[in-house]
Amino acid sequence: MTMGLHKGDIIDIELVDLANGGDAVGRYEGLAVFIPGGIPGELVKVRIVEKKKNYARGEIVEILRAARERIKPDCPVFGACGGCQLQHIAYENQLEYKRKMVKDLLERIGKLEDAEVEPVFPAAHPFLYRNKAQFPLAKDRDGKIIAGFYERGSHEIVPLESCLIQHPLINRTMKITLEILNDYPDLTVYNEIEHKGLLRHLVIRAGICTNQVLLILVTSGEELPHAEEVAERVMREMPEIVGVLQNINPERTNVILGQETRIIAGQDYYLDYIGNIKFAVSTNSFFQVNTLQTKNLYDFVLDFAGLSGEETVIDAYCGLGSISLYLAEKAGEVIGIEEVPEAVEDAGKNARLNGIDNCRFITGKVEEKLPELLAEGIKPDLIVFDPPRKGLAKEVIDAVIGVKPERIVYVSCNPATLARDLALFKEDYRILKVQPVDMFPNTYHVETVVLMSRVEK
Repeated sequence: MTMGLHKGDIIDIELVDLANGGDAVGRYEGLAVFIPGGIPGELVKVRIVEKKKNYARGEIVEILRAARERIKPDCPVFGACGGCQLQHIAYENQLEYKRKMVKDLLERIGKLEDAEVEPVFPAAHPFLYRNKAQFPLAKDRDGKIIAGFYERGSHEIVPLESCLIQHPLINRTMKITLEILNDYPDLTVYNEIEHKGLLRHLVIRAGICTNQVLLILVTSGEELPHAEEVAERVMREMPEIVGVLQNINPERTNVILGQETRIIAGQDYYLDYIGNIKFAVSTNSFFQVNTLQTKNLYDFVLDFAGLSGEETVIDAYCGLGSISLYLAEKAGEVIGIEEVPEAVEDAGKNARLNGIDNCRFITGKVEEKLPELLAEGIKPDLIVFDPPRKGLAKEVIDAVIGVKPERIVYVSCNPATLARDLALFKEDYRILKVQPVDMFPNTYHVETVVLMSRVEK
């Protein structure tokens, strides 16, 4: 039926939906065509750049009929850079599309037609919000070290002067660090094809409430020429930098950080706050990237938890203990489970930092440690899940259904795996609330908090 459609063809197509990933979708002779930078309701002229058996991908040549919500993106490299997907859509409309995406995935994957999805809780600041950046490095034609983000669908770097969704502290740190690195012509930059060169990434983490910055230079080898001098210069230029570190990653991999991190100058953590809780955050710690909006996210978790002060809470995938410590004041005991040992160390440090003594943290995989805890006779009143994008392992769901806590709060950064997991709880748990929170304005990502209660049988 679509045998006539080939790479390079130019077609007119009406866009009907926004996919999980931020691309607009249209249908051409029954075939789904995915088009970045489009908006549902638009009529566009498109060049086909990829043709597969079940779908095609296109790029907009001309907008023949624009959607009312289309705006001019503020970022000069929007469309080339793969960091944002929705800057061309007015912010209030982004929120509507995200709510629809969550609802559609719950219905299509989870078969949860009755789940009522609340309007997405908006971010007060849709720009300059990210507290962490991982900039790949390259050299331009003049041999100058540049940083940026990968072009959409490639490993070509789009150089950036500054990024509109990164906090200003991060943009300033990147600019100053590059200026200083470029004073040393003997510093080489890693080439992933040849697996040669030294400097791989700049990782910058910022304390939004404390104005503290951690700068990590990721290298392919142990020797970093001029390390102390570079650190001393960047810290003099930017007093907000509390630590300059070297992370060594000699592997041929897309994973950014290696196993070993050394302090070049200062300390190996920065401080930040969520509400009244203080956190020490180190290189490998998972910490939500939108600090100010995290307070609102955790307020939903706390509200859904409905704690009276007596409950035993298990916080699965607890990271550096951020949700555990946020709930501790209202709970009897909180037990956090996390497989990254450094994060568990941080969680203990953060509990001491805040004088919180009703939290304990266990190192290990949730799918192993949760069943162990339940087998020991610990009966949680509430389990909080905040898993990585891949969602929950089936063993975790089976273990929870076996012990049936009264309430579950599931915090998800991936509505597709959330929908899959909720379907597995359907027989034993009722969904009471689904609250999306816009942690990542101008991108397609959305965080969702779900409250489930046990079905009495």
